[in-house]
Amino acid sequence: MNKILTLFLFFVFAFGEGNLSENLAEQNLSLSEQNSSATRLNKEYVNSSESADVAMIAPLGEQIRAIDEEIKNNLWVSRFANFIGYQELLKQQKILQDEQKSLSDADEINEIGKKLRAVNEQLSLLKEYEKSPFLDIVAMPETPEPERVSNPFSIITGFSTIRNLQEQKLEQKRKIENLKVLIEKLETKAELYAKVEKISPDDKLIKDYENLKYEIGEFSSAYELAGTTYDVYEKKINSQITALTADITAQIKRAGNILIWIGIVLALAFLAKFIAKRYVINDENFYLVNKIINVINFTIIVLILLFSYIDNMTHFVTVLGFASAGLAIAMKDMFMSSLGWLVIVFGGTFRVGDRVKVCKNGVVYVGDIIDISVLRMTIFEDVTMTTWRENKRAGRVVFIPNNYIFTDLLANYTHSGLKTVWDGIDILLTFDSNHKKAMYIIKNIVRKYSKGYTDIAKKQMSKLRSQYSIKNPNVEPRIFSFFEPYGIQISVWYMTNSYATLGLRSNISSEILESLQKEDDIKIAYPAYTLYNGKTYGANKAPNFEPNEPPMGEV
Repeated sequence: MNKILTLFLFFVFAFGEGNLSENLAEQNLSLSEQNSSATRLNKEYVNSSESADVAMIAPLGEQIRAIDEEIKNNLWVSRFANFIGYQELLKQQKILQDEQKSLSDADEINEIGKKLRAVNEQLSLLKEYEKSPFLDIVAMPETPEPERVSNPFSIITGFSTIRNLQEQKLEQKRKIENLKVLIEKLETKAELYAKVEKISPDDKLIKDYENLKYEIGEFSSAYELAGTTYDVYEKKINSQITALTADITAQIKRAGNILIWIGIVLALAFLAKFIAKRYVINDENFYLVNKIINVINFTIIVLILLFSYIDNMTHFVTVLGFASAGLAIAMKDMFMSSLGWLVIVFGGTFRVGDRVKVCKNGVVYVGDIIDISVLRMTIFEDVTMTTWRENKRAGRVVFIPNNYIFTDLLANYTHSGLKTVWDGIDILLTFDSNHKKAMYIIKNIVRKYSKGYTDIAKKQMSKLRSQYSIKNPNVEPRIFSFFEPYGIQISVWYMTNSYATLGLRSNISSEILESLQKEDDIKIAYPAYTLYNGKTYGANKAPNFEPNEPPMGEV
């Protein structure tokens, strides 16, 4: 009884000071009433203890739910859950199969068969989770040996490969670090489970706790194995990056050395051009020297590049032979032009500055060669007899492929140093003219104007005869007379400047016209016609024109 009273007083003071007078007044209650009050208070004490446990478990549960919220979308957790689900379905399938074999009732067998089919469908849906969910993180991706950097053009590719390898390595490291963070969160969750288990043990809680520890064990094993494989993977990636870096460094040094050598070659070429410009007075010779320097310069640079980047010259020559055979067919004109360039350069048929005549598809071009490249000759069209009579225009830049020397007609007016060509003028005289006197006058005029060119042609012809068999080296003016239907045609030929034919021709023509007009017995024949005014005349009478009606149409 004393214990009950003591307990009663404890709860009175515990639940409020205001109830003290009321509790003292209740001391006059009967013993049965006091016993019932004690029983009620004992129940309240037990309920208050359970409330205290709930109050301790509640924050732990909140922490567990927070962790679950963080990891609910984690890929590894989802895969592991599906993997566990697949294993559970396999066990369930085995149980149903054994149970189906032990049954004899058809209805029960059909019922078990339905369940078994449902399990099989679920297994087919989760087929991809049959194996360990950690294969992706444990098995490192294949890293084939990258292509070596063997030339400067591969340097950019090398940097790109290094960047890709580093990104692959960081991706694998990121996966492992994410797994480590997940394990830490699961371990924190396991600690919370342990605290809850100490406060309020429960069969379901114990089972969940055991599953969690199993999950942590699997994740920890995968993490350790992934760390080991990553170390090997990282070393392999680092070795590849080191090799590529070394190749890039070597190629940069090689490219630097090549640029230095090319710079030296260009400097020497510039010096040679400077010396040639200073000491070579003739423009044509300077152009030729300049071209030679450019060709030599280009050839040396190509050889430097070839010997720098082609390790196996035999293999290169073999490949080049097969490639040339195919290209020779596909690019016939280009190769023919290149061959024509060799013929032009080494054969001496054409040179820069030569005056040439080109015929193509009935069109004639006459001009001076201003450039000879590997594929074509460039001609500047001058004012010549051809442009005056046929083209009616000049000043165009004409590009002639070098292969034309094999297929079309190209005439050189200044080949082998020649500066003169034959030019001719035709004059038609009437039949009653003194043609011998006219020929004498014309020949003297031509001889006077062309004397200087005749002397130059004699010297040039003597040089040309040392190279070619020339049957008639005479370069003196020549004059001929021919019987034509409308008169006597006199043709005079003389030596003139290859680059100024029209000028001399104009001067000679003017002098001949003036001289012949002074002679009474020499008349120039030309076409003429007479127009009648429609009057009727006698059969034997010629028309008589009035003084104020002169003949019309005479030319």
